[in-house]
Amino acid sequence: MKALVYEEYAPDDNYAKILKIKEVPDPKPKQNEVVFKVKVAGLNHDDIWGMRGKPIEIPMPHISGTDAAGEVVAVGEDVTTIKIGDRVVSHGNLSCRVCMACTEGREYDCRHRKIWGFQTGPLWGGYCEYAHLPEVNVIKIPENISYEEAAGASMTMTTSWHMLVGRAKIKPGQTVLIMGGTSGMGTFGIQIAKLYGCDVIATASPNKLEECIRLGADFAIDHRKDDWHKEVFAIAKDIAKKKGIAPGVDVIFEHIGGSHWNKELTLLKYGATLVTTGATTGYDVQTDLRHIFFKGINVLGSTQGTRAELVDGLYWMSQGKIKSIIDSIYTFENAVDAHTKMLKGSFIGKILMKPN
Repeated sequence: MKALVYEEYAPDDNYAKILKIKEVPDPKPKQNEVVFKVKVAGLNHDDIWGMRGKPIEIPMPHISGTDAAGEVVAVGEDVTTIKIGDRVVSHGNLSCRVCMACTEGREYDCRHRKIWGFQTGPLWGGYCEYAHLPEVNVIKIPENISYEEAAGASMTMTTSWHMLVGRAKIKPGQTVLIMGGTSGMGTFGIQIAKLYGCDVIATASPNKLEECIRLGADFAIDHRKDDWHKEVFAIAKDIAKKKGIAPGVDVIFEHIGGSHWNKELTLLKYGATLVTTGATTGYDVQTDLRHIFFKGINVLGSTQGTRAELVDGLYWMSQGKIKSIIDSIYTFENAVDAHTKMLKGSFIGKILMKPN
């Protein structure tokens, strides 16, 4: 089969040097696995980390791709819930399923967990014509959701759902700040917060603010301004005044990091929550601890989510309450352009690729 493969790192982000379309063996399902013909797969920032070899080294030769959707063409003899012809999407969190964390429903905390298409291999990911996964790591796609919509939701929607619902436990009427509202994560963060009846303030670059409003955000602020946080607090204060409650933000949805961190902490009200995953603009931040201990702030880490959370999100997508925002679709032949676009941040929602 045809696959997008690289065999060396590109610390300088020279994707054209390393990304090659190659012929690799067709996958054969193990007893507990399914094989599906990949219709489309979604890009994630860990694809860039993988090609850089940072923050971790990955197996070589490598096939990236964590979010893949397609049609099942083969099943192992122990597979009972999936059949040939089913439309499925990947749940890329590969965990042992037997440790204490897994059996408590915290598969994202499994010490043996790996992210499919990032930490797996050699030659095991979604950017290929046929992919294979354990039965437990594929989910049937509801009939009214396209392959493109499902692939666009696989990791980012699951992670966003877990951050807001699983970790921050958002409640109706809360004021929620969504950082990076037009990223893959942010587009789902806005929609999930609105699904739960929250007042949503989103941040984005100047040319993307209107898209945040179209997605459902009540307010959109340019976080490239030095005093962006003051604008957010003024809005949160006005919201609180109308409700007769204490001013400030209840929940911050954080996946940017960098210089925004301490500004975010100043926005939280007493007992509020900041939930963070990733750090696309830098992870080595300085923290003013006074904001945390004096106000009793909850700082929660979050990574990926559970299979059940992906099922929940797909249900609400099937009901028309959440949607994938697809920026563009490339073929494997144009993979360099796709990854360059993601690196530059010149997109809204998700970038997808198809085998042909």
